[in-house]
Amino acid sequence: MVPRYARPAMTALWEPEAKFRIWFEIEAHATDALAELGVVPKDAAAAIWEKGAFEVDRIDAIEAEVKHDVIAFLTNVAEHVGPEARFMHQGMTSSDVLDTCLAVQLSRAADILIDDLDKLLNAIKHKAHEHKLTPTIGRSHGIHAEPVTFGLKLAGYYAEFSRNRARLVAAREDIATCAISGAVGTFANIDPRVEAHVAEKMGLSVEPVSTQVIPRDRHAMFFATLGVIASSIERLATEVRHLQRTEVLEAEEYFSPGQKGSSAMPHKRNPVLTENLTGLARMVRSAVTPAMENVALWHERDISHSSVERFIGPDATITLDFALARLTGVVEKLIVYPERMQKNLDRMGGLVHSQRVLLALTQAGVSREDAYRLVQRNAMKVWESDGELSLLDLLKADSEVTAALTPEQIEERFDLDYHFKHVDTIFERVFGA
Repeated sequence: MVPRYARPAMTALWEPEAKFRIWFEIEAHATDALAELGVVPKDAAAAIWEKGAFEVDRIDAIEAEVKHDVIAFLTNVAEHVGPEARFMHQGMTSSDVLDTCLAVQLSRAADILIDDLDKLLNAIKHKAHEHKLTPTIGRSHGIHAEPVTFGLKLAGYYAEFSRNRARLVAAREDIATCAISGAVGTFANIDPRVEAHVAEKMGLSVEPVSTQVIPRDRHAMFFATLGVIASSIERLATEVRHLQRTEVLEAEEYFSPGQKGSSAMPHKRNPVLTENLTGLARMVRSAVTPAMENVALWHERDISHSSVERFIGPDATITLDFALARLTGVVEKLIVYPERMQKNLDRMGGLVHSQRVLLALTQAGVSREDAYRLVQRNAMKVWESDGELSLLDLLKADSEVTAALTPEQIEERFDLDYHFKHVDTIFERVFGA
């Protein structure tokens, strides 16, 4: 975790203090359930809650000697609880504590990320409606294609992040399982009712079959979902970066008073936030492959996954939390230049209307092959003139074109608003009525 790219709430979730607090709650709830089943004395379960405490530094010191984190934790808690502490961890194994704790941390991390996504969705929705009918050029292969609106571009991102939210909700449900099933998951030394009790208290569901560990396909799907969200962040960030290029300059990141763009060139206003988001997305995605490789553990378990998850759990969630918040700020403060959008749309002499003329010619009886040839030969003249020539003028001067279409019919195909007649329909699909 790099503090530069971390926010307090998500970071706190992964601090040792928070982890050991979850461990304590798991152990204490399990002892409560064992007491209700008559396996341990009820006063012992009460004493654990009453006297139970721990110190991170002391746990670290004990672990340095015993080389086992859960034993170190239990030893430290026992120093506070006294003789009743012998009833803690009855029939349990370390993975019962570790895996259930990780499930709690990841589900709570997902809650923060879902809230982040809601804020981002709200920002995109507001900006999309603001520019619902702001004309701009649609591009394919980076080349001018046909007119769209800036609001429609943003509506596409809203739909994408809505899907990401649904994916994360599903991934949260998938990851939020509890395993308190003993050494190889058979419940031989602990009643399944203990697991059910702990699961309820910790906001989890029971793991149907744990082999001492919770199956890592759940974790693989969780981190894969984070990777998809990161890719969506990068896609929107890349769009902003392209739109801010000097040759385009249809939108740009907010540039605050006193901000400097370059140590050498005072004129620079660089897309540093979205460039940063591109890099952060790469880091989140770097967690996906290790999570996938963690699925294939040996037999009932090994610990090859453990070191991996100590990295990717905090790093991926903390980084994605920061990235989503940063992207929300970019969208909220995004500076949009409608006049520049219109200027760019017009700069290629009307080439963006070529398909409409092509279709009009076919509807007038010209074969598609001939219609394409007629429009293309005029369009290429405009292209090679860098927009100095007008496609409309060239078509009206082409006798083969005017043999099929009147000048008025040709002009009609250069109506910009024609392209926006279904914007309301798309917005209703994306945002609702």
